[in-house]
Formats: sequence, structure tokens, C-alpha cells
Amino acid sequence: MSFTSRWSDVYLSAGARAISGCGDFLAATALVLALQERGAGSGAVAAVMIAAAVPPVVLARWTGRLADRVDSRLLLVGAGLAQAAVCVALAYATDTGPIVALIALLGAGLALTQPTLGALLPAMVRPVDLARASAIGQTANSIGLLLAPIAGGVLVGQFGLRVPLLVDAASYLALVAAGLLIRTRRGTPAESADAAPAREFRLRTDTLLLAVFVLIGAVIAAVSAVNVGEVFLVRGELHSSATVYGLLSATWLGAMLIGAWLVTRRDLDDGTLGIALLVLLATSCLVVVGCAVVPAVGWLVPLFVIGGAGNGGENVAANVLIARRAHPDVRGRAYALYGAVTNGATVIGFVLGGAVLTVLPVRLTLAAAGGLALVIAAALAVPMLRAAAAARYERPERRATQATA
Repeated sequence: MSFTSRWSDVYLSAGARAISGCGDFLAATALVLALQERGAGSGAVAAVMIAAAVPPVVLARWTGRLADRVDSRLLLVGAGLAQAAVCVALAYATDTGPIVALIALLGAGLALTQPTLGALLPAMVRPVDLARASAIGQTANSIGLLLAPIAGGVLVGQFGLRVPLLVDAASYLALVAAGLLIRTRRGTPAESADAAPAREFRLRTDTLLLAVFVLIGAVIAAVSAVNVGEVFLVRGELHSSATVYGLLSATWLGAMLIGAWLVTRRDLDDGTLGIALLVLLATSCLVVVGCAVVPAVGWLVPLFVIGGAGNGGENVAANVLIARRAHPDVRGRAYALYGAVTNGATVIGFVLGGAVLTVLPVRLTLAAAGGLALVIAAALAVPMLRAAAAARYERPERRATQATA
């Protein structure tokens, strides 16, 4: 029976992720501003950021299995309602301890919804449409992230902390709506009854995906370290305004849209897509190093355009490779592990960036972060190229099952 891509499901999924992601970023912006106004130290702000990022790392083993074995509709509706309730409680929390605990609960919900939606996408479209569908999701997510800091600042300024958090609670209802409206489903009772014996996702059996995960983790850690240091570079070293700093952040996010759609222009095989990803990741490392040596803030604009475009292309390429190379039965676990890598690398980058900045100048910190990531990329270039070359000659049935040994 022929299969036609369900584009309405793709747009529903992208919209739900964009709205809930925008709400999360809005709430994070509001919390940071509110904590700073209340006189909380940098430790409280760091605790909030880490509490949001750690659950997808430590819970990946279990949330991935749930995403593969439980009805996706039940997971999206249940998680959406639970996260909305947590946000309502967060709106009325006043002490730092309960706030951090509630943020961790929100992160646990994200650890479940991300692999659920990620594994659904390949089931919505034909393989030839997968890159385009991933780019649609990347576009919606980037737009949400662009709007969130602006909305967060305005709402906190006008209404205080409670209103932005209640808006975040309402944004989770988009996940509930998506769960009810998306026709594509995984893990239904009928599927479970007909399922083959449970598979395991073992990343080490797929050298191409293994290299991709390691490289992406290294680059995300470097970029996260830059995120810690860039405010000191822009405001301190280059003597620019807070407005310029905000515009630069928007430039990176906007350029991600360009990179996401560039990857979709050709239907690349796994090997070529892996090589393209290697080039994009190496370019991101060079951008980080370049940020360390700019003589004036204007030079950061083209660097942020290149870096953002590479970031968007990396996201789409990685999503397509995971969808193609992980067996359908274990895609939830594959995407959960990917989320663990990206979130874990973000935390490592934040911690190392903050620690190194206490002993090294900001420019040297950025150069060290980008240089280390570039060394890792160079070290993995040969095995990555070998894996990419081997991927070109794999039989389709081998490609579909190699990650499940």
C-alpha cells in the first residue's frame, strides 16, 4: 500500500514544539530576570538553568523506552497536562528551592515529549520528504525562540513573574492539542500486540551515528561556553550596548532558518550527509575561534550568520540521520539519547565556560573552547569519513537494522 506524507501532522507537530518551546524560553527569561531583581546570586540562576537541562540526560534511558512502547497520543496529552500544572504551581512559588524543583519536573516532561515527537516525524512522511519535514520543525522552533526573549522581557516589565509563567502553562496545551489531533501514532495497543521481541538501541554498532553524536556533543559544549562568555565579550571587551547583544543573539537564531533549508535542497545519502555534517561542525568551531579575535563588534555579525546557518543545518542533518539509521522500533530511544547528548553538552559548556572565565580572559576562553572542539573534530574526521564512505554502500535492510544489534 502506498504511503503519502501527512503534512498536516508535520505542521501540527512543528507548531506544538514551537509554542511550547517559546513558552519555556519565555519562562526561563522571566525567571532569570525575576531572580536577578530579587537579589538572587549567580548560583541561583545557574541552578535553574542546570535543573532544566539535567533531566533529559539522566532520564533518557527510561523516557526513550516509553516513547517507543507507549501510545504517543497518551504520552503527549498526559505530559502536556502535567507540565501545564507544574507551570501553574511555578507561577505561585516564591522560594528558590521549590522553583528549582519545579523546573526539574518541567525538564522531565521535556525529556519525554522530545523523543516522542522526534520518533513520530519519520512515521509522518516518506523518506524523500524527511529533510523538508525536519526543516519545517526547525523553522517553527527558531521562530519561537526568537519571539520568547522579547515577550519575556515585556511581560516581566509589565506584569512581573506570574503572568509569563501562566502563559507558559497555557503553551503546554499546544502539546495536548497536538496529541489529540495528530493522526500518526506510535506504540498503540494494536502495534504492541503485533510487535516483535523488544529491540535495543546500541549506538556503538553504528560508527557513523557514533561519530555524529560525539562531534555534536563537542561542538555544543564549545558553543555553550561561548554563550557564557559572549556577554562579557560584547559588553566588556567590545564596549557595545545590551541592544547590540540582543540583536546578535537574534542574528544567530535567524540564520538557523537559512541553514535548515539549505540541507533540504538535495536528497543526500547517509554518507554525503555525514560529510556535510562534519564540515558544518568544523565551521562552527572556526566561528567560535573567530569570535575570540574580532577587533570590533561589527565582525561578529557575519560570524554569527555563518555559525547560526551551520547550527540549523547540523540540526536537520542529525535528525535525518537518526531517523534513517535507527530502526523504527527504537527511534524513541535514539532521539532520547540524542537529547541527552545535546543537553549534557550544554550543561558541560555552561559549567566549564563559567569556571574558565574566572581564571582566563574572555577572548582566551573562547579561543580555547573553539580550539578544543576543532581538535576533537579533526581527531574524528578520519573515522567519520570512513563511516560515511561505508554508509554509501550499505544495503537498505542493513541500514534499517544496524543500530539495533
